[in-house]
Amino acid sequence: MRRTLAAAVTVIAAAALAVATSYGAVALLNTPPEQPNTPLVSYDTAPPAR
Repeated sequence: MRRTLAAAVTVIAAAALAVATSYGAVALLNTPPEQPNTPLVSYDTAPPAR
């Protein structure tokens, strides 16, 4: 009986840890990046000088 209880507690703890980890991963993936949205290459759109 004691081993069965230990196994059940271990399974419940492992399941709770897996659920918490999955929620944490989803929360991290839903956060927007903290970098500015600036282009790496920009082109001049002004008309050429005469």
